[in-house]
Amino acid sequence: MPCALITGITGQDGMYLAELLLAKGYRVYGLIRGQNNPKRALVEQEVPGVELLTGDLTDLSSLIRAYEQAQPDEVYNLGAISFVAYSWENARLTSDVTGMGVLNMLEATRLYAGQDIAKVRFYQASSSEMFGKVQEVPQRESTLLWPRSPYGVAKVFGHYMTINYRESYGMHASSGILFNHESPRRGPEFVTRKISMAVARIALGLEKEISLGNIEAKRDWGFAGDYVEAMWRMLQQDYGDDYVVATGETHSIREFLSIAFRRAGITDWAGYVQHDPRFLRPAEVDMLIGDSAKAHQRLGWEPTVSFSQLVEMMVDADLAEQRALAGK
Repeated sequence: MPCALITGITGQDGMYLAELLLAKGYRVYGLIRGQNNPKRALVEQEVPGVELLTGDLTDLSSLIRAYEQAQPDEVYNLGAISFVAYSWENARLTSDVTGMGVLNMLEATRLYAGQDIAKVRFYQASSSEMFGKVQEVPQRESTLLWPRSPYGVAKVFGHYMTINYRESYGMHASSGILFNHESPRRGPEFVTRKISMAVARIALGLEKEISLGNIEAKRDWGFAGDYVEAMWRMLQQDYGDDYVVATGETHSIREFLSIAFRRAGITDWAGYVQHDPRFLRPAEVDMLIGDSAKAHQRLGWEPTVSFSQLVEMMVDADLAEQRALAGK
């Protein structure tokens, strides 16, 4: 039975990945920070087959203990402070967790593997936010990185450190440069889930409006459940490499709003959306669109959920949840 260790198990990617690996017959360990982590119960409810270990990406000794307990064949480093807006408010903490945390994971992998460096396959969750001020459209693995947030900068550090360990030690280490991916499990602080929840509440008469920043910003949005399949496929290759994972389509937040409101039965939605400059980024990333040709060719990976299907899935889930909470 192969064994996997997942950091960031409490996030949407962690839970979808855990479900995928459990279905494939893996023994799955998830790393959580703190014994009283408020999301522990959520993981135990959503993916009860996962065995949870306590550890912290900023504490190398705790990571080494987790490796010794789990004895993993594959390690998926999904843990990070991943809310971009928060990274400006706490740039140092974001750098420590999202950047230096990758170095700690790589070093824990190297120390655990010892002379048999290839016995552990390592996945690093890189991000399209690394492209930032895009230098090429679409963005591919060779595109110059130009991050526009502390989060993006920290991800660039982790990305290049993963490449460095692969080239210096021969580690089977891969980075998935994942473009925006969403799901009903997405945290409510992210704009997509903020929209789907607000639309559901507006449709049910529980809320009057939603406040947003730049609704013309464009992203390449896919379904998180599709993207974890790409992560797993990377670690099944003969050697580590870097892959862009994206849909190859770009859509604006305005388009997201239109589909979301229409799904909830509201066609004229302009009056429900208010502009709030507080939600504008200090340095905006206007358009991201990925070229996944390498992932298609080498991994055989393709997205299965369209943009409209993704938005409708999220709205449907939030309508059901809000109805249940409101007793409607």
